[in-house]
Amino acid sequence: MPNKTIYVADDDLPLFQRAQELVGGNLSGAVVTALRRFIELEEGKLEGYDEVVLRVGHNGVRQVRFQGSLLGEYRDANDEQMEHVRVYRSRKGKFVLHAQYSKWSEYPETQNWVRDLKNWRRMLGIEQDWGDYLLTITDTLDELKGKIPDQMYQRISDIAEMAPVEELDI
Repeated sequence: MPNKTIYVADDDLPLFQRAQELVGGNLSGAVVTALRRFIELEEGKLEGYDEVVLRVGHNGVRQVRFQGSLLGEYRDANDEQMEHVRVYRSRKGKFVLHAQYSKWSEYPETQNWVRDLKNWRRMLGIEQDWGDYLLTITDTLDELKGKIPDQMYQRISDIAEMAPVEELDI
């Protein structure tokens, strides 16, 4: 097996020592794992995908992460609730539906709405941090039909047929 030497600055030694402790002494394995993750993220960025972190569950207590590209977004607020729906295309070609439904009746009582008037983003529903966060992953776009508003579905269908990024030779 070929040998590679990595020179480490004195200031970075504690980082390498900690990594070696965490992997049980096999620093080479830690370096390879980190390089794989780095390459995966950077290649995804070159292909037009970002790292996406989404909240899931009641009040978004869990988080999930993947590489994806936002295809479309929909917001609506009425007398009963606010909804925020987004659809992503994952790097592996799946479609990810993330929906948040926040009922006004469940607005956290521990929050003082008068104080929240100062936080106009929350009051207008631009940033809501309560409610149900739902995640649905599908293999095809057709599986999203009926799960999102028709206009949003049509727009996402049109976008999904296009290349993620159109290169202009200008």
